[in-house]
Amino acid sequence: MTEPSERAIQPEPRQAHGDPLDLLQPAIDELKAVNPDLALALAGLVSAVSAEAARNKRLATALSDALGPQRMEEKVGAPRATPTRRTRRSAGPWDPFSVYAEHGEQTLRERLSALDLEQLRDILAEHGMDTDRLAMKWRDTGRVVNRIVERVMDRAAKGDAFRTGPDQ
Repeated sequence: MTEPSERAIQPEPRQAHGDPLDLLQPAIDELKAVNPDLALALAGLVSAVSAEAARNKRLATALSDALGPQRMEEKVGAPRATPTRRTRRSAGPWDPFSVYAEHGEQTLRERLSALDLEQLRDILAEHGMDTDRLAMKWRDTGRVVNRIVERVMDRAAKGDAFRTGPDQ
């Protein structure tokens, strides 16, 4: 028998028609069987938000705007017309900060040079090294390697002014 944390929760097939509120209780019950604390917290949250939205017209309007112009029953059963675009990249193959800390700049450059452009971009994205949004567009791996090394060295040295005493 699998542990509750390992069990994947499979939602019941949803009917295209019908009240989406009818789906709420079975979903909470299914979650309750796996994680009672989370089910209770989620039910409490939905209850509190619903009650406050019934009393507060501004909150009800803000929730309606945030959840979109469609009615919920249209959202629940309707399949997506277009596939979602992947917005997250894979994690980088290794941590450039630990390589730099353990082996220095030269080893970091050598290891980065052995990677392909997509792996370098994964490192850029994972560590937020492309704040100006330029490096992800570059096609020259040497240029991307230089950007990563520059960012790693900058972050490694950040705060050095506060680490040394006035006598040193």
